[in-house]
Amino acid sequence: MPRIIELAELENHVGQILPPTEWLRVQQSRINQFAEATDDHQWIHVDAERAKDGPFGRTIAHGYLTLALVNKFMPHLIQVEGASMGVNYGCEKVRFPAPVPEGARIRGTGEILDVTQVSGGKQMILRVTVEIEGNARPGCVVDTISRFYDNVS
Repeated sequence: MPRIIELAELENHVGQILPPTEWLRVQQSRINQFAEATDDHQWIHVDAERAKDGPFGRTIAHGYLTLALVNKFMPHLIQVEGASMGVNYGCEKVRFPAPVPEGARIRGTGEILDVTQVSGGKQMILRVTVEIEGNARPGCVVDTISRFYDNVS
């Protein structure tokens, strides 16, 4: 269940840790679709037979697939009410501390790092950590930058 926060109150939640999302299993079919979409067919991602003897013992998700799934997790972490529009403005400090093996379950956790006023709304920096079930190291840690506008038609 996402944390619902009013736009007018957003800065009062800096430092807040958000409850984790549901787990999501990363299947080979999703990895293959990402490989097709990005034209990144490296064997560690798409060749299950060869990957068995590789450094990870099976295929792994692309780092950028793991990063892309942050966008899936964000609305399950937080919903900002009172904004007529929200946009992804960018990212800072993207890291991939551990590979996400095919078949692993991942979930997002979040921490609101900063909220500032911008023209027409507010900007929030949300650190999203992609946890890998059973692994002490996350698959991705990224500081996302979102902007929420209050009077856009």
